[in-house]
Amino acid sequence: MNLFLKIPGGSALMFSAVCSVNAAVLPPLEQQQVARGEYLAHVADCVACHTAVNGRPFAGGLPINSPIGQIYSTNITPNETSGIGAWTYDDFALLLRRGQTRAGYTVYPAMPYPSYARINDADMHALFAYFQHGVQAVDQPNHENAIPWPLSIRWPLAVWRNMFAPAPAPYAHTGSSGPSVARGAYLVEGLGHCGSCHTTRGVAMQEQALTSDDNLIYVSGGAEIDGWIAPSLRNENGGGLGEWSEVEIEEFLRTGRNHRSASFGPMNDVIAQSTQFMTDQDRSSIAAYLKSLPARRTDAKPYVYDDHVAVELHAGRVTGAGAQIYLDRCAACHKSNGQGNGKAFPPLAGNAVLQTSDTTSAIHIVLSGSAMPATRTAPSALTMAPYAHVLNDQQIADVVSFIQTSWGNTGGVASASQVAKLRKTAVPVVAKTFSFGEPWAK
Repeated sequence: MNLFLKIPGGSALMFSAVCSVNAAVLPPLEQQQVARGEYLAHVADCVACHTAVNGRPFAGGLPINSPIGQIYSTNITPNETSGIGAWTYDDFALLLRRGQTRAGYTVYPAMPYPSYARINDADMHALFAYFQHGVQAVDQPNHENAIPWPLSIRWPLAVWRNMFAPAPAPYAHTGSSGPSVARGAYLVEGLGHCGSCHTTRGVAMQEQALTSDDNLIYVSGGAEIDGWIAPSLRNENGGGLGEWSEVEIEEFLRTGRNHRSASFGPMNDVIAQSTQFMTDQDRSSIAAYLKSLPARRTDAKPYVYDDHVAVELHAGRVTGAGAQIYLDRCAACHKSNGQGNGKAFPPLAGNAVLQTSDTTSAIHIVLSGSAMPATRTAPSALTMAPYAHVLNDQQIADVVSFIQTSWGNTGGVASASQVAKLRKTAVPVVAKTFSFGEPWAK
């Protein structure tokens, strides 16, 4: 069975209902609500945390690293014993908006309820309908968290919530921005919870801003996620989206690549499991909203290409260990001019990730390698091999420093000690393949 749903203001989407065994017996209007909820669950990327590697969809069990220990995601299938099958709508909404479970305790803020609190009532009802009627129930008990006492005590989480995630009202459009920007704000600040990664955290691990109304810190980048640094999403130079057009942002969200960059690290899963399934109009709204965000780094100048290094390398004049390693190991794909090869091998010259003083992501890519996400419209999962067992710490620092400061790039210089620290936790990146129909219906 297939459900066809016209998203208001968007394009027609087809949803495979192999998993929606309970939805087939619902009245047509409720079937549409379930399908709408499925789309919203894509937007919210619920599957990313609530599905373990090789596990059943939404049955939980995925280990999530945190500064206080390992947290395991919970079963959110409609199983009445180990899932949320016995929950009411009010139970469901309370968890998503306030982080409080039916049992009364507060969840760890690895669950982005401070962002989900922005979800409006209609979308919340659709999500609840989907998780009750559109997901296969799985009887899988929740895994106990690996957090030592006294950090495992729950009541301080309620204090944290009241301090850093006060009870909000669902998102309401205010200001002079048009409907497209308003829709983008709703998606980014709410369902998409982009600030969870792209906004820096305070000493209590709280997001320093939850919306673009708070201050210029919101989605200005700098947060570290498993050894990767999330870049700025604001319309600014020096590491943000200042050089990107709205069309280029839309293409990146749809395919994980464009002529300026390619997805890497945790963003790969966001592309593969969430943004590629959005409607064109929703991706366009996100792009319009992000381009509307004023720069936080007002002193950063637009990127200007410098061909000095390209001329020297092309002529065979190599000065410095980093340049030699680049010529031997990297230039075949990324070219001596640093401009890459279309969308197959991303450019390094002008790449926004390489324009900041933080070299963490560049080091991590060289150590662990990288792989583009396979999407419906760009199914080739091109990979870059890891160099952790090929280059020593100083060699990786040399080549990263060369890349970050060549062709007009204005990034920082790496050190061998930085590489040594990241090497301890670096894991080779493995290319993932996804079903291009409906990855949750398997």
